[in-house]
Amino acid sequence: MKSMSLESMKNSYKMSFTTGGLFYNESLQIAALYDTIGDWPKTRDQVLSENLLQTRTESSAKRRIWEICSRLELLTEGQIQLLISGSRQEQQYLLWIAVCKHYSFIRDFMIEVVREKFLRMDLHIQAQDYEIFYDNKAEWHAELEKLRDSTRTRLRQALFQIMREAEIISREDMIIPCLLTEELTKVLAADNSSWITVLPVSDMDINAWLA
Repeated sequence: MKSMSLESMKNSYKMSFTTGGLFYNESLQIAALYDTIGDWPKTRDQVLSENLLQTRTESSAKRRIWEICSRLELLTEGQIQLLISGSRQEQQYLLWIAVCKHYSFIRDFMIEVVREKFLRMDLHIQAQDYEIFYDNKAEWHAELEKLRDSTRTRLRQALFQIMREAEIISREDMIIPCLLTEELTKVLAADNSSWITVLPVSDMDINAWLA
C-alpha cells in the first residue's frame, strides 16, 4: 500500500457516512431544486419545510438533507448541470465523486485500494482489503482508533453499499470498469482532472480522454 500523503496525515477523517447510501433519487430532486433557486441554504430550507424527502420525522429529514447537500455543494456548477441532465451512469459517477469529495477516507480507499487493485486486474474487493486499509490509517488517525468495532463494521457495510449503488463494484463486490463519456470527462477536467482517479478507469483511458 502506498504511504499516506502529508495532507491525509494532517486532516481528520469525517466518518459520518452511515447516514445513508448514495441517495440517488433524493440527490437528483435536490439538485433540480437548487438549479431553480440558485442558493444552497434556501434549497435546504425548502426541502425541509415542504418535507420533499417524505421522511417521518423532522430530525430524520434534517440529517438526510444535511448529508445530501453537504455532498452536492462540493460539485461544480458544470457537474450539477450534468447531474441533472446526464445519463443514469453519469449521475451515479457524479454522486460517487461528491461522496469522495466530502469523505477523504472514502477517496483514499478508492485511490489506494480499489484503483490499485483495478490496475493490477485484481477485481475482487473483500472485507479484508478494507480492514487492512483501516488499520493502516488508524496508525495516523486517532479518530479511527476511537471507534467501536461495531461502528467500524457498519462503516464498511455502508461504504460497500455506496460503491454498489454507484456501480463502482457489483453485487458480488467485483470492480466494474468505468466507461468515461466526453461530457463527464469535460466537467471533471474543468474542476480537477485528478478526480477521474476515483473511478475505475485505466491510465491509458485517462490519457486518451485528456489528450
